Amino acid sequence: MIELYLDTADIEQVKRFKQCLPLKGVTTNPSILASAGTGLNEVLTDLAQVLGPNARFHAQVVSTSVAGMVEEAKQIHQLPYDMVVKVPATETGLAAIKQIKKDGILVLATAIYSAQQGFMAALCGADYLAPYVNRIDAMGTNGVGVVADLQYLLNQHGLASKILAASFKNTQQVMDVMKLGIGAITLPVDVAAQMFAHPAVQPAVEQFSKDWHEAFGNKLSFES
Repeated sequence: MIELYLDTADIEQVKRFKQCLPLKGVTTNPSILASAGTGLNEVLTDLAQVLGPNARFHAQVVSTSVAGMVEEAKQIHQLPYDMVVKVPATETGLAAIKQIKKDGILVLATAIYSAQQGFMAALCGADYLAPYVNRIDAMGTNGVGVVADLQYLLNQHGLASKILAASFKNTQQVMDVMKLGIGAITLPVDVAAQMFAHPAVQPAVEQFSKDWHEAFGNKLSFES
């Protein structure tokens, strides 16, 4: 089954969606944490209380050297949660991923903008690959097409890396990448809400209620 994550540090929104969606966990990045004005340790404590002990969290290194990324990854790995360390899929990042994987640490290669970039990260041992679908679209390329090419390469070469697609503007992008058989996806809060929202839904529900009460008053279904 596909792993479903929320891409946020907003605890109230995580509480909201935990009630109605089968969340695997939460993904974060330095920009999300900076925007929320909260540090990693603080948000992980709150998220774990909401999502429970089986949740998985993705947290990104901020070091810029190979040695710094490797050491930071070790420290993130030691946090008392199910952690995946996010490392940008740059030349430096790929070098770090190769070393980090020697310690058996789960890694997500992030900031992926091309299929070949993601494929190289997979060959270096990354467990998850995060192509930025809408950001790719915004640059004039086909984000869904990049994900399709990357998934094809993984399948053709028998690689176990999971695509964790990220960066979405609308539900059509989400549906298009899920059709490709990807292993995981992370949604911003606004797009997650759109996944079960449709302008025709509420009028239909209201009509059901109206018809029922006109026929049976305040009785419940099993009382009729």
